[in-house]
Amino acid sequence: MEFLLCTIGFAGKTAEEFFRLLKQAQVEKLIDIRLNRGGQLSGFAKHPDLAFFLQKVAGIDYSHEPQLAPTSGLLDAYRDSRDWAAYETGFLGLMRDRGVPEAFDAGMWPERAALLCSEPGPEKCHRRLAADLLAAHWREQGHSVEIRHLIGARVKPSRPPRAKPKSAP
Repeated sequence: MEFLLCTIGFAGKTAEEFFRLLKQAQVEKLIDIRLNRGGQLSGFAKHPDLAFFLQKVAGIDYSHEPQLAPTSGLLDAYRDSRDWAAYETGFLGLMRDRGVPEAFDAGMWPERAALLCSEPGPEKCHRRLAADLLAAHWREQGHSVEIRHLIGARVKPSRPPRAKPKSAP
C-alpha cells in the first residue's frame, strides 16, 4: 500500500493557510497528537472546534491519538532546558514504552493522513519523530510511505534600507 503521511502545525498559520495546505495534500484524516488540544491559544485549532472546521471547510475527518503525544513532564523538561537531544531521546523512549510504532497497523490508517501539533515547523516537534517511527515501521512491512511536512510560506518582514552616512565636508 502507498501512504502519504503529512505533518502540520497550526502555529504561525492563518486558518486559510492551514486548511489550504491540508486540501492541497488531499489529506483524508487529520490525527491530533497534541497533549493539550483545548488550550485557549489554539484559536481555530482548539478542540472540539477543529473537528467541525475540518469537516465543513475541507471534508477531512478528525481523530485524537494521545498515544503519540508527549507527557507533560517531558514537555516541561524541554521548556526548561531547551535541550532538543534530551527531549528526542525521552520522547523516543516514551514511544518504545507505549509500544509505538508496533501498536499502529498501517491497514487501519487512511492513505493520506496528517499528524497535527502546534509547532510551526517540524524541526523540533514530536510530530516529525512520530511520523518517522510510523513510516519506518510500515516500510519494514512492505508499504511505500512518503512523509511530507506541510509548512506555510515564511515571509521575512522587510526592513527599510539603511541610510548611508553623510560624508563630512
